[in-house]
Amino acid sequence: MTSLPLPGTEQAWAALGGDPALLGRVETSGPAGLLPARLPVMELARSAVAVCALAAAELTARRTGGPVPCVRVDDGAVATAFVSERHLRIGGRAPTAFAPLSRFWRTADGWVRTHANYPHHRARLLGALGLSADTADNLAVAAVTASFAGRQAAEIERTVYAAGGLAVAAGTPGTWAADPRGLALSGVPLVERERIDAAPVRRTPALAGAPLRPAAGIRVLDLTRVIAGPVATRTLALLGADVLRIDGPRFPESPDAHCDTGFGKRSASLDLASRTGRAAFDELLTGADVVVAGYRPGALERFGLTPQALTARRPGLVIGRLSAWGHGPWAPRRGFDSLVQVATGIAVAEAAPGAPDGPPGALPAQALDHGTGYLLAAAVLRALTEQHDEGGSRLVTLSLARTAGWLVDELPATSGGVADGSYDPAKWLTETGGPLGLLRHALPPVAFDGSPADWSRPPGILGADAAGWLTA
Repeated sequence: MTSLPLPGTEQAWAALGGDPALLGRVETSGPAGLLPARLPVMELARSAVAVCALAAAELTARRTGGPVPCVRVDDGAVATAFVSERHLRIGGRAPTAFAPLSRFWRTADGWVRTHANYPHHRARLLGALGLSADTADNLAVAAVTASFAGRQAAEIERTVYAAGGLAVAAGTPGTWAADPRGLALSGVPLVERERIDAAPVRRTPALAGAPLRPAAGIRVLDLTRVIAGPVATRTLALLGADVLRIDGPRFPESPDAHCDTGFGKRSASLDLASRTGRAAFDELLTGADVVVAGYRPGALERFGLTPQALTARRPGLVIGRLSAWGHGPWAPRRGFDSLVQVATGIAVAEAAPGAPDGPPGALPAQALDHGTGYLLAAAVLRALTEQHDEGGSRLVTLSLARTAGWLVDELPATSGGVADGSYDPAKWLTETGGPLGLLRHALPPVAFDGSPADWSRPPGILGADAAGWLTA
């Protein structure tokens, strides 16, 4: 065991504005050689979890009046959590990771990747080819293969996007860095931090008892989907927050994804486009301490829900915000971890060696999603600490594309050691029963002395909870 944090942890903690003296509270251990890749994926994973746990420990100290607890990062727990969706079993059933139309396709000049896990994205992809949404998967795969094989990747990207679908041409890290999309992120911090106003300090009651849940009494409006945002809010729920996830009625979340990321939360359905739904949301906002938003830029703004508008209605609010692309010409676009890997050159960097004509590769985990999720939770926790000390409404902003830049360009190139066969993920898995059945799931990797070992409740049925807070 070592008490010397690795360079990635130092980088992430500095990006969060943390006191460097607290890095000595971090201890790391665990088996070697996990999440093997050409890029330093394990370094990213370890660092993101370490700073999240350290931010939680720091807030714990503020609320107890005691010293900052020691943070303990176990690489086995981290690696297991970063592929939590692969370990998930729902009544013994393994969820589907990628739909048949979510994959790489050869084009006339290279490769393109599509994402069609959600029915509306599948329908739009097929619509771009003149096919109906009810086309059988085997026929759809054959049609896409034939169509894309004779076309340029960039043209496919434009055509599918124009139809509302998702397709990204594979590029290299160099082409991304020189492209307006990559240039727009040059100089952008890993974690963008902003104090919006001078709202007064909002003190929460002192913590007492065990386990220590530093977010106890904090009310979080969860406006996120898929993996990154829900990982962040799942972590806040672990730490005691009353997390209420809000989904609209038009595009429901994948039930399987919710089984993985819904732990510790409640879930309600509201239509912000309706008068009653908006009134219910506004009432929730008056009691919220944190809003976490994971929709693409512009999606919430069309309802007037800008950070400035939110904090004007609820001074002292902490807002956590993430998107796929961050800044630049693609900022308003939808995106997923797999597509960001393709655009930023990660997929090409991870291609199988010795197969120059083969498809691009992928990271051993959806590390951009999970890593950004833990960084976002850390940023919210640090903002709560700063609000506790100095007041002010706070805004923190992250993106998958900026996390990709951290992985490719900034983290030290480490081998992660050689796997010695000691890793058994079963050590960091457990089973929990609940409304969705018996779930086998990964245990939380965020740990410090006195922290909770598991969530307080299993995922419930999506949208089945009342749109209200647990406490007055």
